[in-house]
Amino acid sequence: MNAKTLSALFAACLIVLAGFSACENAATQQAAPRTPGRTVVIGLIPDQNLFQQIERYEPLAAYLSEKSGTRIRLTFLSRYGNVIDNFVWGGMDGAFFGGFTYALAHARLGVHVLARPESPDGVSTYHGLIIARKDSGIRSCGDMQGKRFAFVDRASSAGCVFPVAYFKKQGLDYRTYLKDLYCTGTHEEAIYDVLNRKADIGAATNAIFDRLARSDARVRNELTVLERSIAIPASALAMKKDFDASLRQTFKTILLKMHQDPKGLKVLEGFGAKRFIETTDADYQPLYREAREIKLDFATYDVRDDL
Repeated sequence: MNAKTLSALFAACLIVLAGFSACENAATQQAAPRTPGRTVVIGLIPDQNLFQQIERYEPLAAYLSEKSGTRIRLTFLSRYGNVIDNFVWGGMDGAFFGGFTYALAHARLGVHVLARPESPDGVSTYHGLIIARKDSGIRSCGDMQGKRFAFVDRASSAGCVFPVAYFKKQGLDYRTYLKDLYCTGTHEEAIYDVLNRKADIGAATNAIFDRLARSDARVRNELTVLERSIAIPASALAMKKDFDASLRQTFKTILLKMHQDPKGLKVLEGFGAKRFIETTDADYQPLYREAREIKLDFATYDVRDDL
């Protein structure tokens, strides 16, 4: 290749690179007015595996970001009990809370709850379940003695507080009544540990159990529900106490109205919801009452203690 050809190719490359640069600069200039400098960090508790969390929540975060003109970054918590630490030390601004983690964060940090999803069939609450295999012979509390129990996490209402309360109401110390107990970290793992005979009994939320039962015939056909808890508000978005009140209201309005927007409706369908509904601290009163019955104080409860 002669010098003249090389020179021409080099010039052409410069033109192409300049074009890319111009496009990038133009895109940056167009995006800048829509995204303020700060990033809002929203946490997700580990109620299902990471890939399912991403698939479900990222389109919702993108929609909220677009409509509010604010950068939103999701952070995936490894444990339920990490919620408080992430608010205090990790720069988290909000989170989608289960019932117990919301009650914990509200008692200690004064978080403001905004809204929660309502399912296509009009349900906006979940229940804790105690489950076993149909062929296990376990049908009641009396059959659980000397068995192995899969909890989820000490900071899970469905996966820990409910089964602990269940044993206490029976007048039993679950630590000595059961042969063994452990925490799986997610509801999905607790369900599959029972299904695969790693545990004899397990606790989980009905939201995850029902979702798995629709997609996995083994869950539907081989597991049985032994006990069901009170209704608890479904995973709700709450923001920290000192988060900008105007932006908090903006987020709430976007969520409550997104079912009226064709684009928002599509995101909701992928999320598995019909709409978001307004949620207040008063919606958690049944959980507060149950906690008082078993002398559980959210302000002092230590999620790091052993079961």
